[in-house]
Amino acid sequence: MKSLKTLLILAALFAGAAHAQSTINSGSGAMPMGEAKKEAAKPSAEMADGEIRKVDKEAKKITIKHGEIKNLEMPGMTMVFQVKDAAMLDAVKAGDKIRFKAESAGGAIVVTEIQPAR
Repeated sequence: MKSLKTLLILAALFAGAAHAQSTINSGSGAMPMGEAKKEAAKPSAEMADGEIRKVDKEAKKITIKHGEIKNLEMPGMTMVFQVKDAAMLDAVKAGDKIRFKAESAGGAIVVTEIQPAR
């Protein structure tokens, strides 16, 4: 009887320790399984529609009035973007209708590709 009680106590302690460890792991930056699936399902950068409002070659920035940017979960608005490659700014001017890709990089939203709208 005494050994059965000891066994049950050890089993309860082991189960409690395992639960505590999983709680610690999820609080320390480990991604829960459901979150990992969401992260993997995040869409890659898709082309968004926009219109160039301003090109600032000196600052390597571009102002775009744009529709929804799905991969960033961003609604349509007008905003200033950095560009991945300053050479992209030579191919556009204010008033141009475009399709573009934007991604989040280093805390900024960066335009990575620009094409004329069709």
